[in-house]
Amino acid sequence: MLRWCRAGLDALAAAREEIDALNVYPVPDGDTGTNLYLTMEAALQHAEDAEPTLAATAEAAARGALMGARGNSGIIVAQMLRGVADVLGREGTTLADGRALADGLDRAADEARRAVAEPVEGTILSVARAAADAALRRAEAPDPTLPAVALAAAAAAHEALDRTPAQLDVLRRAGVVDAGGRGLTVLLDAFDTVLTGRRPLPRPRTVGTHTVPAPALPSAQETTGPAYEVMYLLDAPQERIDPLKRTLAGIGDSLVVSGAGDEWNVHVHTDDAGAAIEAGITAGRPHRISVTYLPVQHHPPATAQQRVVVAFAAGDGLAELFAEAGAVVVATATGHRPSTGEMLSAVDRGDATRTGDVVILPNERDAVPVAEAAAAELRTHGRRAAVIPTVAQVQGLAALAVHEPHRAFDADVVAMTAAAGQTRHGAVTIAAKQAVTMAGRCEPGDVLGVVDGDFAVIGADLLEVATEVVARMLAAGGELVTVVTGDAAGEGLADGVARAVRRGHPEADTVVYRGGQPRYPLLLGVE
Repeated sequence: MLRWCRAGLDALAAAREEIDALNVYPVPDGDTGTNLYLTMEAALQHAEDAEPTLAATAEAAARGALMGARGNSGIIVAQMLRGVADVLGREGTTLADGRALADGLDRAADEARRAVAEPVEGTILSVARAAADAALRRAEAPDPTLPAVALAAAAAAHEALDRTPAQLDVLRRAGVVDAGGRGLTVLLDAFDTVLTGRRPLPRPRTVGTHTVPAPALPSAQETTGPAYEVMYLLDAPQERIDPLKRTLAGIGDSLVVSGAGDEWNVHVHTDDAGAAIEAGITAGRPHRISVTYLPVQHHPPATAQQRVVVAFAAGDGLAELFAEAGAVVVATATGHRPSTGEMLSAVDRGDATRTGDVVILPNERDAVPVAEAAAAELRTHGRRAAVIPTVAQVQGLAALAVHEPHRAFDADVVAMTAAAGQTRHGAVTIAAKQAVTMAGRCEPGDVLGVVDGDFAVIGADLLEVATEVVARMLAAGGELVTVVTGDAAGEGLADGVARAVRRGHPEADTVVYRGGQPRYPLLLGVE
């Protein structure tokens, strides 16, 4: 279950932009993929902290999704996770039983439909029901193994997704399938991949047999429907939810209320945001209230007040370097993927007005899709945001070295991206366990040299391996070698690398910084 949460989040990260582009219903605000990603991210964060049992993990994922759900589709997926958790939490249930998955998907489809005030066919609800029905049929057949049931559900979901344009006229006219339904197929494919290793083939967005472009968003003048999206978490007893739904249905549309017990997530589009919030106050205690002016999502402002650069630092010395260069710094351990919330909080620290342009330097490969999700979220609130795809700390340093806050936003992004892309990166670390690498088998205690993300050198001496790594990076030329020392860098290690560079490549300069990062005695860059 936990592996599926992780795989589902990674798959949504890869498909996020595609799903955003499909988003024409119920409001063409281009954020369904981002909302699903943020919802699943919250589910994973809670699941990882749960007791390592199936019931506890499923329950934590459902609650996390409820607390972090965004948009119509996010709240619907959260309610589906609630249905799955209810089934998997039953006494004696194991995921090895294909029938349990089928029952979970069946309960999920029912819960999702109940969460929506006015269910519409041709949406994620139709895809969910088709997947559940196929899973139930396969569970009744001979040998209902878990992989067989999962594959049946995923295949049926794709077939149902292809039918959505014929069920919903707005999709047919736009030439796209339903965005929420596409998100659900991504999650079901991820579960199949976790079980079998089988990866789904790329599928173009099609209607019938014709590949179609992503839909164009309407102008603010063309936009019809309620002006505001109102969302909040609500602490309220079950008996007050139906009256709340009736009240909100009378003042808006796209109403989805998901949850269980005394915890609920409320979403509605309305022209009277105040009345929607007052309805929540009548029912219980609303909190984490969000009101978004929908037309702003269609036409972000052309100019911004200021520029915020957010950089993620793997050590205290690196944090000081980034801060000195003008960035808002978020400390994060090497190999740790920061959350979207951490990124957005850092943006708010750097710009209290919440109006400025934003540039994000993730500085870690796994953090790049998280940064892209954060940037997409900022754009829905009318802000210009860009991600420089830095996959190493030294690339972040190179990007910040050319940052010019008074330069035009696009020109600054291009310059920073070019500087990062022209920086080759390497590192030296110590093997913690036996493993097979691109450079061969390593044993605990071996010194490993990394070049552009791959293990390339295995040795016994830190200086020898570091020198070899730099030599390989300089083989294609270079003017500047950056050496960043970590906590485990012994005295003289950086100086030894600098001497080796002077001997072998006198045309290259060397700079040494204290980074303070764990796990890697040296981080290396060549520009």
